[in-house]
Amino acid sequence: MVNIENTKIAFQSKSNKDLRQAHFLFNTLARPAVVKTGKIFLNIALQTNLPIKWAVKPTVYKHFCGGETIEECNPVVQKMARYRVESILDYSVEGKENRQDIEAALKETLRTINNAATNEHIPFAVFKPTAFAKSIVLERASAGEDLTDEEKTELNLFRERINTLCHSAYQKQVPLLIDAEEACYQNIIDIVVRDNMRRYNKEKAIVFNTLQMYRWDRMDFLRKEVDAARKEGYFFGVKFVRGAYMERERERAKRLGYPSPIQPDKESTDRDYNAALRFSVENIDRVAIFNGTHNETSSLYLVDLMNKYNIPKDDERVYFSQLYGMSDHVSFNLAHNGYRVAKYLPYGPVRNVMPYLIRRAEENTAVAGQTNRELELIKRELKRRKTKA
Repeated sequence: MVNIENTKIAFQSKSNKDLRQAHFLFNTLARPAVVKTGKIFLNIALQTNLPIKWAVKPTVYKHFCGGETIEECNPVVQKMARYRVESILDYSVEGKENRQDIEAALKETLRTINNAATNEHIPFAVFKPTAFAKSIVLERASAGEDLTDEEKTELNLFRERINTLCHSAYQKQVPLLIDAEEACYQNIIDIVVRDNMRRYNKEKAIVFNTLQMYRWDRMDFLRKEVDAARKEGYFFGVKFVRGAYMERERERAKRLGYPSPIQPDKESTDRDYNAALRFSVENIDRVAIFNGTHNETSSLYLVDLMNKYNIPKDDERVYFSQLYGMSDHVSFNLAHNGYRVAKYLPYGPVRNVMPYLIRRAEENTAVAGQTNRELELIKRELKRRKTKA
């Protein structure tokens, strides 16, 4: 049994200074008023081009991001690799919708695929599909609406861009995680991802879809996708997350008068999440699993399932993953025990990554249990080191 309470292993990559800085950061994130004020200040700074890099990069950016470029991330990648924890470079610059920015995002994502192909410690590449099309086109296509000729052209370009990325991943044999989006965009994304799975997942899972299990329809979707993969002879790659857009989804459903796509409560989400893990393990001959969660119960549940179904700890069809800067007790203890673990490592210019960092701060503030858990473990390790000294 994996002991994720072992703080010596959890924080073995961090110095006492690192831990004290992390304690200060999470102690700040535990105060909603401070986070709210900081968000207002940072948004003003971004809008007025005030210099903020000097304050942000050594603090919150350093804790949650790997660097401003792929090359700047390398020391972080190598450091975690010493403890069997791999990395996934996530270009976290917020996407814009003009052609120039879309092409820039495409070029950078191709660079991450090429980089992963040459670095044994980077097992996956990843991208957000909304970075490669206008949101209105994805929304209208997902709703099944008739598109204008211009919108049809945009949608075809979206398909071509996603195929370009998947083809590159296939050529380099780098598994590619395609992130989930809000429900109003997801239908067309699911269709495009499925098309690329049929094309590139004949030998093994290269293309991965992402299922947000806080949606009540995803369990049924999973069963149908695996059934299709089995019948048509390709492998289904799936990344599981609980979800990232709950408040926006509920507000939009209420405003437009349609049923919310979100589960009625957290218990339902947890139930479906673990049911999805169980179903996938039961179909491991056709499914590759990427377990993207900070939830300790779900992580240990997958460990139990692997034991029950005699799946080796280092089977490349099963990965555990957490965000860089969070849940090191889960990541490092699982890796120490021989399981495959990869941290999501966001990167990009400080100013351009600020929207990501603001969301991360808000999420940590909203999920009080997460922040308090991080603080508790950091305090425990600092006390252990002090006692040992």
